[in-house]
Amino acid sequence: MANTKSALKRAQIAERNRLRNKAYKSAVKTLMKKYFAAADAYAANPTPELKQQVEERISAAYSKIDKAVKSGVLHPNNGARKKSRLAHKLKPAQKAA
Repeated sequence: MANTKSALKRAQIAERNRLRNKAYKSAVKTLMKKYFAAADAYAANPTPELKQQVEERISAAYSKIDKAVKSGVLHPNNGARKKSRLAHKLKPAQKAA
């Protein structure tokens, strides 16, 4: 346990930041998984409705990744790598369609 007021406050801030970081990382992973599922469905059966869904999912994932980078939860290179993986997933499906 913390011995001083400042150490106690730092422990509280660290816990608050840990929970915020965990929420961002979890949300990014969830949105990426939803996008990958939508991209697979679109690749198997390219329809305008599925394409719209894929575009919405990639937009949401990009937005959350950018916010995580902006708030310091993710390193900028980590965010760029995640966005690149999202973009590469859709390339083969777009060429086929």
